[in-house]
Amino acid sequence: MDKIRGTLAQLVWIVSALSALLLAMGALLIALEANRSNDAVDLILRGAGYVDLDIFSRSDGIKQFRGEGADIKNALFNWGLGAIAWLVVGRIVSKVIKP
Repeated sequence: MDKIRGTLAQLVWIVSALSALLLAMGALLIALEANRSNDAVDLILRGAGYVDLDIFSRSDGIKQFRGEGADIKNALFNWGLGAIAWLVVGRIVSKVIKP
């Protein structure tokens, strides 16, 4: 039973870390104004849009900036906050699960 819990805790942490990585990479690609028609960029941005859970959305997230550079600020703030949240919650949940 302890081995299963340990494996599950590792899986939770890996999913959380990968979700945070997707959000951080997505925010960086937006900030660098990467070519959104590129398949790799599009894949990362769609993945980040999925793992933001609509709580940390660029278009309707926790904080919405207006004016010049708002798209970049929204991505950096909301997705950055989302990445931190994934890491914190993932670490807490994995510690609770781990024997």
